[in-house]
Amino acid sequence: MFLLGTLVNGLLIIIGTMLGKLLNRIPEGMKTTVMYGIGLSVMVLGLQMGLKSENFLIVIISLVAGAVIGEWIQLEEKLNQLGLLLEKKVGSNDKGSISEGFVTATLIFVIGAMAIIGALDSGIRGDHDVLYTKSVIDGFTALILTTTLGIGVIFSAIPVVLYEGLISLFATQIDRLVPKALMDQFIIEMTAAGGIMIFAIGLNMIGLTKIKVANLLPGIIVVAISVTIVYFYHTAF
Repeated sequence: MFLLGTLVNGLLIIIGTMLGKLLNRIPEGMKTTVMYGIGLSVMVLGLQMGLKSENFLIVIISLVAGAVIGEWIQLEEKLNQLGLLLEKKVGSNDKGSISEGFVTATLIFVIGAMAIIGALDSGIRGDHDVLYTKSVIDGFTALILTTTLGIGVIFSAIPVVLYEGLISLFATQIDRLVPKALMDQFIIEMTAAGGIMIFAIGLNMIGLTKIKVANLLPGIIVVAISVTIVYFYHTAF
């Protein structure tokens, strides 16, 4: 079953969130310190990912172009509106944290190489080991995030399942149409660009900035386009 790894990933995010909800009643001072700890850890993770780039010009161009597109279509505002809609539907008492939890957790769980590599392995070879590993990491992360951001984290399971599920579903076609060297280069630069976004999430979590990280997301598409152009240019010449 090629979607098994994807479904396990979504399930562990839900379980992690529910466990985190049980630990949510911690003192505000402790919750603030925990948030700072999470934010600093997220920043280090993002920095590690960002330094993996082999062509940082692609990362810069992609983030700038992505920011322009994201601001133009107001992507973060739309995601926040979705979060607020979910908040109204479930009648949350988390004081508006569903939107923040949903957006923050979605960005952390979706951005990165493990989602793509794991989904491709699931779809092509039926090997779910990478997604199982990611599931454990995401479940624990969901638990920690929920203690500070609330129940909104649980809804991030939906885009994670859709994202990884679609890659798994079309994995064979992707493997056949996209050269391995091109896919490897895309994953490297996508991881680097995503790492910078995750670093920005960490800055937001500790309160240093209020960067609209979701508006940078179109940069991932620009990475794909840029890497493809560079690949075929070098192939041709």
